Amino acid sequence: MLVSATEMLNKAKAGHYAVGQFNINNLEWTKAILQTAQELNSPVILGVSEGAGKYMTGYKTVVGMVNGMLEELNITVPVALHLDHGSYDGCYKCLEAGFSSIMFDGSHYPIDENVEKTTELVKAAHEKGVSIEAEVGAIGGEEDGVVGMGECADPNECKRIADLGVDFLAAGIGNIHGKYPANWKGLSFETLDAIQQLTGELPLVLHGGTGIPADMIKKAISLGVAKINVNTECQLAFAAATRKYIEEGKDEQGKGYDPRKLLAPGFEAIKATVKEKMELFGSVDKA
Repeated sequence: MLVSATEMLNKAKAGHYAVGQFNINNLEWTKAILQTAQELNSPVILGVSEGAGKYMTGYKTVVGMVNGMLEELNITVPVALHLDHGSYDGCYKCLEAGFSSIMFDGSHYPIDENVEKTTELVKAAHEKGVSIEAEVGAIGGEEDGVVGMGECADPNECKRIADLGVDFLAAGIGNIHGKYPANWKGLSFETLDAIQQLTGELPLVLHGGTGIPADMIKKAISLGVAKINVNTECQLAFAAATRKYIEEGKDEQGKGYDPRKLLAPGFEAIKATVKEKMELFGSVDKA
């Protein structure tokens, strides 16, 4: 069954490793991530953006698909189904649909409004036993329509949000969604350290996990990051493997593509990517 992300992330913070959030977009992505988590005995968070939720016809469909897979695939590791960069209304829809975790992205609001809306959603989520992530300081780049300039969060504002009772906190430290440009300045560990000093044992979240060098990932974990989001790297791996299959002309002698065979290389590419990240994050055998 689905669980909230609170316990797995508290364990990760205490154990100095991170749990991966891997965004899902269809059945193949979900199956690949769940099977890899089970094979590596790793807890995992399935992220769903509002755009992906709409693409998969709605949040109830997503919940039904994931719950069905947990049963049919005999998944025993902890799995959280998490709304990624949720709007105020989107959070309530996911609470109703049966998500076990939500993220309210109030970073684009003035801090007082972010505090007000986050306060309401903390109460609503915790009444249902659902974990909640909040954000301070927009994450840079663009992913599924979410755009940010990548500014660093104000540590004092992070403390204001942390004190509301959120279960984990995403704070901008120079990270961006999508591929990192050649002139990227890197993560601001000074900002991250200041945030951890003020937020204590609260697990911190690093968005934009694609393309961040391994040494930066490990340093971020040492400074309190317990959840790292990965999406673009999976997209690139899935697209490359599918493109190669088509270019090699494996079309069953002109009979047309069997979708199950067409998507199989991308499925394996997702598994390989997730395995690599789980090993880097240190979550293997932590379930």
